[in-house]
Amino acid sequence: MATIIALHAHSRDSRPDCLQVCIGLVVTEEGIPLGYEVFAGNTNDSKTIPAIVTAMEAKYGRAQRVWVLDRGMVSEENLAFLRARAGQYIVGTPKAMLRQFERQLSEGDWQTVQEGVEVKLVPSPDGGEIFVLARSADRRQKEKAMHQRFLDRLEAALHNLAAAASSGRLHDPAVANRRLGRLLQQYARAAGAFQVTISVLPPPEQTAPRRRRRLPRLAITWTRNNTWSNWATLSEGCYLLRSNLTAVDAQTLWKRYIQLTDAEWAFRIYKDELAIGPIWHHKPERVQAHILVCFLAYVLWKTLAQWMQRSGLGDAPRTLLDEFANINSGDVVLPTQLRDGCPGRTIRLRCVRTPDVAQKVLLNRLGVTLPTRLRRLDDPVQL
Repeated sequence: MATIIALHAHSRDSRPDCLQVCIGLVVTEEGIPLGYEVFAGNTNDSKTIPAIVTAMEAKYGRAQRVWVLDRGMVSEENLAFLRARAGQYIVGTPKAMLRQFERQLSEGDWQTVQEGVEVKLVPSPDGGEIFVLARSADRRQKEKAMHQRFLDRLEAALHNLAAAASSGRLHDPAVANRRLGRLLQQYARAAGAFQVTISVLPPPEQTAPRRRRRLPRLAITWTRNNTWSNWATLSEGCYLLRSNLTAVDAQTLWKRYIQLTDAEWAFRIYKDELAIGPIWHHKPERVQAHILVCFLAYVLWKTLAQWMQRSGLGDAPRTLLDEFANINSGDVVLPTQLRDGCPGRTIRLRCVRTPDVAQKVLLNRLGVTLPTRLRRLDDPVQL
């Protein structure tokens, strides 16, 4: 069985002058890349699926294909389109859809698929689909920090708004409500965390003849919304997948979907790896060349992961590469002198650093023997 992953590649980082593309990536069930296609990215993500599916199936066939799509490319129309073609899919869902599974989130029966990640299956009422609830410890910490940051900023902004009302600088209820609306929009992630009340205070009692019209005074108060806080605590780090592969277990569905994250990372290689980011290309042929380099790099990455798995070293190439990054080579330069005292030929030896104990263990597990010396090519052949 082969899996087809459709993903989006930038430019969307405030670069309207650069090209946008969508990439259809064909991989095996184990994640080994087989091919890819590049599509124009100047349309809404959710509207590109029919064109991508038709083109990919025409070239690679339709049999036993599984479409893996992120939530930005998913709509009910697209899912209906795939089902009408007897297509299989694993897709992400909007965050708001988690609300429908609040009871399942608080129950047990979670299955650990890797360290820090748990999943559970939830069948749909009609039995035509299956939902996969997933929660990640790392993602939970990240979302918790984000929520707290937005809460702190919103509460500080509310204090400033209340101070302006208390001092009399803010006295128009309409203006106060507009300012509150802008704050809730700016800190949308925490907008439901507070119940904010803007009230007009009664005018103070007049002890002297009234000489001029007094402006109304406002009071701005707020309380914490416990319902929002409880839901945030429950849902932090959780996300929902959706599939029509009802006979497949949760661990397999999650692993197939997570390939999308690896593929997106591979096609978003930035300065660290290539000294150039894909969003800086202006010409189509340079975009195509960059995508080809990314594809070849992804093939090597997944090949190394498979090699590590067979050697019992897990499937995290980054750790292995970081360890081997300390193995380098150096040139030993030896000037010579002829018998008559004139300078002779300079001898250059390119030697490889001896691995340490941990590196030797890894090399032995991989079945690799490092040379002690490399051949130096002063005049490389022009290919």
